[in-house]
Amino acid sequence: MTTTNGSKSFSRRALLGAFAATAVVAAPTYSQAAGFLRGAGDVRRLHMYSPRTGERLNMIYWIEGEYIPEAMKEVTHFMRDWRNDKHMTIDGRTMDVMAAAHRLLDPGEPYMLLSGYRSPETNAMLRSRSSGVAKNSLHMKGQAADLRLKSRSVNQMYKAAAACHGGGVGKYSRSNFVHMDCGPVRHWGS
Repeated sequence: MTTTNGSKSFSRRALLGAFAATAVVAAPTYSQAAGFLRGAGDVRRLHMYSPRTGERLNMIYWIEGEYIPEAMKEVTHFMRDWRNDKHMTIDGRTMDVMAAAHRLLDPGEPYMLLSGYRSPETNAMLRSRSSGVAKNSLHMKGQAADLRLKSRSVNQMYKAAAACHGGGVGKYSRSNFVHMDCGPVRHWGS
């Protein structure tokens, strides 16, 4: 198996591990998203697309207890600030929250990434237009993402992310997206 740019091959054992992923029957009660993902056969995957750039991402970013450096770089590029092409390394814990919630929802479709990393300039511009943008947003640290799914409601996404207990989860029903981050566990929105 390779990353989307073809730069990394995995061992046969790793490939078999990817196919050994099992479904979780009961709702998770873990204190961190990584706890839920342990049931995924030691493999973590992100599947997203960006309507802003037209790019798609479907890759394993963690296997056999380790983040894959090449995959982390690719995710960082994918989740860059599309307004000015600036980027910051995306925190693996944020990726874990996203992957765990996606696995719980089992939507059969990728996330739509609305916002990943935000440069300070972009955050200031958005803040000037909306009271819902935090001055010290975790987006500026590469620790947050705003996501949407066509087949799931904002409430369903919110509940799945909150069940992971991996960070902050915000519900933005009017704008039809859910915020997920790896900061302190907290919940907000309507």
